[in-house]
Amino acid sequence: MIATHRIVEWLTRLVQIPSVGPANAGPRSGTCSEARYAEQVAGWFAQLGAAVEAEDVYPGRPNIYGVWSGTSDRWLAVDVHLDTVGVETMIGDPFDGRVADGRVYGRGSVDTKASLAIVLTLLESVREQGIPLPFNLVVCATSDEETGAHGAAVCRDWVRRQGLKLDQLIVAEPTLCGAVHGHKGSVGLVLEISGTAAHSARPELGQNAITAAVPVISALMNEHQRLIATPPTSKLGPGTLSVTMIRGGQAHNIIPDRCTINVDRRLTAGEDPPVEGERIIEIAQRHCPLPVTAQWLHQLHPFYQPPDSPLVEQITAWSGRAPTVAPYASNAWAYGDLAQDVVLFGPGSIDQAHRDVEWVAISELEQAARFYQRWWGI
Repeated sequence: MIATHRIVEWLTRLVQIPSVGPANAGPRSGTCSEARYAEQVAGWFAQLGAAVEAEDVYPGRPNIYGVWSGTSDRWLAVDVHLDTVGVETMIGDPFDGRVADGRVYGRGSVDTKASLAIVLTLLESVREQGIPLPFNLVVCATSDEETGAHGAAVCRDWVRRQGLKLDQLIVAEPTLCGAVHGHKGSVGLVLEISGTAAHSARPELGQNAITAAVPVISALMNEHQRLIATPPTSKLGPGTLSVTMIRGGQAHNIIPDRCTINVDRRLTAGEDPPVEGERIIEIAQRHCPLPVTAQWLHQLHPFYQPPDSPLVEQITAWSGRAPTVAPYASNAWAYGDLAQDVVLFGPGSIDQAHRDVEWVAISELEQAARFYQRWWGI
């Protein structure tokens, strides 16, 4: 039986290593990016008997791959991301990893260092007992999940280069130990409207980029209404479109020559990121009286695994939770055809992620650990 206290010890250690991604960094973030954390993970994988490889997603931000050889031709894989969101508004020390009230606290405790703590504890137990794994295992510790999820694409390409034929892949996310078999995709865009600056006493001499954004935003909201009125083709529901940020202006007495609009487009099954992104750009350019250019932030495909797949059914039987789909995106966007089964699974609730107080219940760690033991057959 796996020792709960050892999972908690591992998780506390992991939380105490800051791994805030650069885009979310601030004065309280500690050492920026995933580099130090990745180095530690690589060392632990090696100590636990893995062949280890590092591959940069961006300079100084690597994925870490650990490969354990087993006694069969079966291949299992776990993706757990290294980076966390920011900590600037968190209450107390975001990296103390304290244990209280049956919980482990701190940034990353639920999203998703809890899953890595379980995997490390199990591998440690297997090594101490000197028993071989009854399968081959790949653990992909990926960078950049919280901001662009490009680490997943790099990992996918690495798996293909290795010629690995994965049977089952779990993407670690907080799912209350239930099976999440689908989620929406996402397109992120920044639309930039270019105007002409002038003194606000003579507005006719300028071209106001902010007021030019008004018909663009109106047209984008009309597109959102069209999307949610379209009958969904899967349990993922309809696509959505949100304007999430708008910036512009230099001073109260200057006609603004620039305005940017951030657009978040959530994609349902069957929608293609490049196609839907180009549709947004066309809408903006058609309705804006001034020139519009676009910067692509990310393109993530929708993910959907049939709910009657073997791994989904296994998790459902063991957890007693009905399989479901999620409104958020994950690294699974890149893994749809990488394994026969791809499922999101992990301890704790997504409602505790990204909060000013983040925690995971120790009872959830225990339940997730029992699943991993059954899944691994150890």
